[in-house]
Order: sequence, then structure tokens, then C-alpha cells
Amino acid sequence: MNIPNRITISRILLIPVFIILLSVPFNWGEWDIGETSLPIADFVAAILFIFASATDWVDGYYARKYNLVTNLGKFLDPLADKLLVSAALILLVEMGLAPAWVVIIIISREFAVTGLRLVAAGEGIVLAAGNMGKLKTATQMVGIAALLLHNFPFSFIGFPFATIMLYIALFFTILSGVDYFIKNWHVMRDSK
Repeated sequence: MNIPNRITISRILLIPVFIILLSVPFNWGEWDIGETSLPIADFVAAILFIFASATDWVDGYYARKYNLVTNLGKFLDPLADKLLVSAALILLVEMGLAPAWVVIIIISREFAVTGLRLVAAGEGIVLAAGNMGKLKTATQMVGIAALLLHNFPFSFIGFPFATIMLYIALFFTILSGVDYFIKNWHVMRDSK
């Protein structure tokens, strides 16, 4: 249980707090920003989401720099990302800030990749995330943060940055899923 793995576990433990912030009807007020209103609870949840997302970069950087990459880390890190992103996307649908069909595609891709990883694990193979997967995760994190912030600060100028980022994240989610399966299809083909 090295420091990067502890950071990853901390990210997982922040997820219930994040869910509570968006699920419990806290009446902390709201800010009028441009053409929209930003509930303070959503703002706090967005800051927590951004912090948790930043720990993804921190644990990976620390693990690589100090040669602390472990199979546990290779398993936990993408799991933490999937849990955080899935929770956020489902809550965004409930809040009416993201279309359900986009979220269904994104989460379906995550289940498919996780299934492939489980087959690989059964064969004694650990499949780490590639660069395309990291780009997918980054675009998802930016898109989700922008939606949680109700498109702040772009709401001042009426530019739909959050919506555009969600569709960019969808594009990279599909592309990285196809790439992941093409590169690792041998695991399915050769499994017993």
C-alpha cells in the first residue's frame, strides 16, 4: 500500500461525499452567472470533483517518478476514475444537465473495457490504460466539471463550452474504446 495507491483509495472515498452534495437538497443558495444560476452545493461538488480528478494525475505522476507502479495501482486507478465519472454522469442526468443517451454510451464503454480487463486478469494479464484512454478520461473530467459549474465562466458570453466538452468526451470515449479492444483483442481470442 504505497502513497500513489493511498491517493487512489482517497479518491474512491471522496465519491460518497460528492454524491451526497448533489443528492441531498442543501439550501445554500445560488449565484446568478450570465444566463444561468449556479447552486452553491453544485459549485462545492464541482470543486470536490476537480480535486478528486486532480488526484488522478498526482498518483500517476508520483507512481511513475518514484517507480511505484503496482498491479494494484493499475487496477485501482482506472476503477476509481470509472466510479467517479459514472457517479457524476448519472447525477448530471438526474439534474437535467446531461442527455441520458450520452451517459449510457459512456458508461457502456466503461463496462465493456472492465469486462475485457476481467478476462485478462483471469489469464494473469494486467491491462493498463493507454494514452487514448487517458485523453478520454481528461476530456470527461473537463466536460463533467464544466457541467457541474453550469457552464461557468462561459455562461457570461453564452458559449456552450460544457455541452461541447461533453460531446468531445463522448467522441474520445468511443474512439478509445474501439482502440482498446483492437489492441487487446488477443486477450479475448486466446482466452480459455
